[in-house]
This record gives sequence, structure tokens and C-alpha cells, in this order.
Amino acid sequence: MLYAILCYHDEAAVCAWSREQDEAVMARLGAVQERLAADGTLGPVVRLMPTTAATTLRKDVEPPLVIDGPFAETKEQLLGFYLVEVAGLEAALAIARALGAANPGGAYELRPVGHFHPGALPERRPASEAS
Repeated sequence: MLYAILCYHDEAAVCAWSREQDEAVMARLGAVQERLAADGTLGPVVRLMPTTAATTLRKDVEPPLVIDGPFAETKEQLLGFYLVEVAGLEAALAIARALGAANPGGAYELRPVGHFHPGALPERRPASEAS
């Protein structure tokens, strides 16, 4: 089953990290990502640019309105996401817990993905073919 693990955090707090703090968090996350890639569960990983770079198309008005910034003003912003292929929710939660241990603060939202392009994930070889 494919899950999206959406990463939320206070953007102002994350943007205030020093280069060293950011690199340390990215290194810890990288270690988790390497383990997930090795076992074939890791799909695309995305780190979004700050909301100041966002553009929103509001389609609830006619004609649709293009505005600068994110769709909603919230305390925590969507900063990125992971796509993982796992057996079910418990396995996705285990990954989110590992990511959470590597990255202080914020929250992870897990959502099953209903449609995907199979070529977007690394091919998984049966255990009998792995060597």
C-alpha cells in the first residue's frame, strides 16, 4: 500500500535554524531515508520551498483568483512529504516515528494514496532474487 507522509512544522522555527542545525537534521533524516531505500519502501521525498514562494489559485470565485502565498494561514505549514510503499498503516506509522525521532517538533500526517504511477517507485525484487 502506498502512503503519503506529510511533514508539517512551524516554518518560522525551521527557517530560523542555523545552517549547522539544518544540516544535522537533514543528516539524521538521510540516515532514515537510506534504510528505507535499502529495503525498497522509499518513493519520492520532497522538501518544499517556503510558503513565501507559494502561489495559490482560489477556484471558489469566478473568475478564479491567483494570489501569493499558501492556501491557508496556519501555525504549522506543509514543508514536504515522503511516499512510501508498505504493508499497511502500522508500517507507515513506524516510518513516521523514525522520521520524528530524527526531526524535532512538528507533526506527520499519514494518508493512503489511492492512485499512483508504479514507475515512480524503485522496482522491488523478490527476496529470492536479492543477492
